[in-house]
Amino acid sequence: MKSLKYLILAITVKLLLIANLLSAQVVIAPVIAGDFADPSIIRANNQYYAIGTSSEWAPHFPIYTSKNLLDWKQSGYVFDHAPQWTSGSFWAPEYDYHDKTYFIYYTARRKSDNVSCIGVAISKFPDRGFVDKGVIIDYGKESIDAFVYLDGATRYITFKAYGLDKRPIEILAYKLSQDGLHIEGEPFSLLKDEQRIGLEGQSILKKDGYYYLFYSAGNCCGAQCDYNVRVARSKSFAGPYELYRANPLLAENAYWKCSGHGTFVKTADEKSYYLYHAYDKNTNVFSGRQGMLAQLVWPQKNAWPALKAQSGPNINNDLKIIFTQSNIDKKWQWDFRNSSPKISQLNGQIHLSGDIKKDNLSGIALTVRPVSGVFEVTTKVKNTNDALKGLVYYGDANAAVGVGVTGDEVEFWKVDNKGRTVLSKTKLSAKGQVELKMKAMADSGLMVFFKQGDQEWENLPSKEKFTGNFLPQWDRSPRIGLHFKGNSAQRASFSSFELKY
Repeated sequence: MKSLKYLILAITVKLLLIANLLSAQVVIAPVIAGDFADPSIIRANNQYYAIGTSSEWAPHFPIYTSKNLLDWKQSGYVFDHAPQWTSGSFWAPEYDYHDKTYFIYYTARRKSDNVSCIGVAISKFPDRGFVDKGVIIDYGKESIDAFVYLDGATRYITFKAYGLDKRPIEILAYKLSQDGLHIEGEPFSLLKDEQRIGLEGQSILKKDGYYYLFYSAGNCCGAQCDYNVRVARSKSFAGPYELYRANPLLAENAYWKCSGHGTFVKTADEKSYYLYHAYDKNTNVFSGRQGMLAQLVWPQKNAWPALKAQSGPNINNDLKIIFTQSNIDKKWQWDFRNSSPKISQLNGQIHLSGDIKKDNLSGIALTVRPVSGVFEVTTKVKNTNDALKGLVYYGDANAAVGVGVTGDEVEFWKVDNKGRTVLSKTKLSAKGQVELKMKAMADSGLMVFFKQGDQEWENLPSKEKFTGNFLPQWDRSPRIGLHFKGNSAQRASFSSFELKY
């Protein structure tokens, strides 16, 4: 009898271990795949709208819409053109709504002195028509990461200060004017980074008499990041705030790392969710900080909250863009600081040309946000001239690699901090359409191929093994896309663009 009991106990323990192992192996998928950092979310018109950082890519601040928080579709951008006062670093846009007006408070560098300030734009719609109203906060060496909180009848705008000073960072707050376009009075401090571990990306809500200030600590970006989500609370909006002893709420797990900088939204059934970003540990900086979702839960009254990760749908992210419409696909982005592309579509082809800054050795890159660093991308080059036309994997003007056709040759090239290098080139056997392919591997290696007519794909080898580790930038993933390098009277014409993961 005892042996039977021991056998049953052993089987039970084994089943529990297997169940725990299977549970631990559940992969949480992003809800917005690809580089979508510092997201903000709002519910309006029976659906959800989310915006995120665009850094140095134009158009600025992508907008996504969803009916259920899990399935998202890009609908456009906040700005088609950079506001006049800005020069770059378009970070951390934040939604607010009052007086039948949608506000977006955002960070950008000021053109006159390169200082990061907080600007504001307004619209009667959450997903279009935003008009910039200029700088609202200019504080010290840097003011970033706006978040607006309504306390009773008073609106406050909070932000990160002293991030570039040799002193602790603080989350400061100003009272907002009734029209939401100006600050009033002097700033006051909500929370100070006494531990010197980082403090930014705040989001505030109230529950059972406590103000809960959620924030991100650590290094936000790049391969060495250690971002995580924490919380503090106070009986007063102005503080003092008590730090949660069991912080962090969101930290590294088996599949994701550097979770942080999100905001909350409440559903129709009064559940609260947190939209934030994190890096996939497999593809890391090559796929960027992706949009993730967690549910906010409260174990009991006056207890500290928890964030329970939610998985997005497991979908096929392969992409095929066709050029049958006059309007270009909303997924396309370009480096607005280093080129001014001219793009048109006609008769099933996309035509790319434009002006390239003198010190830009890479040319014009018309790109999409990748969801992985492992991919295969193809295109068909339709026209012949001595401009370089093809595929590109682009981090910045001084960090790019590509394969393209110029005249009667096809070449494999790269641009890094040492300049521009042709890794390999060969003569084409005939005139006419050339198909190009670029294949990126898990070890950051990259291979390029070409073919004409019914030929097989031919590899264009580099003399030494190529690695793309130099492509990712500190705050953004490299992009994949179409490429043009020539004078403004020339153009590149393509009849296809297909990306597979």
